[in-house]
Amino acid sequence: MARRSEPGTVLAEEAGPASNALERLVERAVTTGAGRARAHAEKVTRAHPEASPADVIALLERQYRRRVSTLSGLVGLSAAVPGVGTGIAALLTGANIASFLRASTTFIGAVAHVHGVDVDDVARRRTLLLASVLGEDGARAVSGQLGASSLYWGRGLLTRLPLGTVRAVNKGLSRRLVRVATTKGAAVLLGRLAPFGIGAVVGWVVGRRMATQVVTGARDAFGPPPVVHVVAGQSVS
Repeated sequence: MARRSEPGTVLAEEAGPASNALERLVERAVTTGAGRARAHAEKVTRAHPEASPADVIALLERQYRRRVSTLSGLVGLSAAVPGVGTGIAALLTGANIASFLRASTTFIGAVAHVHGVDVDDVARRRTLLLASVLGEDGARAVSGQLGASSLYWGRGLLTRLPLGTVRAVNKGLSRRLVRVATTKGAAVLLGRLAPFGIGAVVGWVVGRRMATQVVTGARDAFGPPPVVHVVAGQSVS
């Protein structure tokens, strides 16, 4: 008899080894993300005391794009280094995926914090990560699964949903992410591992594109920045 998975995970018989590995990376990213995201948002806010919430979010977006693009480019560059084989470069690509998911979780959580939305449980952080990584397609998937056309679902709808509903949404998003990773992952990997520095350029461009998709997903989830700084839904001057 096939073993049933825990709620919120992709079933082993459906996923296969590659998607199970991706699911483990997602789980690791969202499990440790809450405190790190809050601290990151507060650090940026303290460093720019005159910045409005919109300014803080713009800074978070810029830092996130730069980090993801740089890490992705470095993985591509590694293929051009003498003595670094394709196998090692492929391992570095796996590590880059983990770094991308961690950075994305931190970024999305930091944006949520600026909006006054603290997402403390893992299941809801998973929804934010998966939907944002999928960009506009993720927002459409969430709306479709919930039968709702609500804009800015991360700001209000997500926090009100029962956990059982959230986990059901996560299953659908996980399957969707696996399909995207399966169809696009091989081409991206080969591009990053191209020799003579070509992979570095491809990696940087791909990283930039992935980061932009997550930024779009976060904007779809939370909408326009608040006019004043808020904490847990309360305005502060």
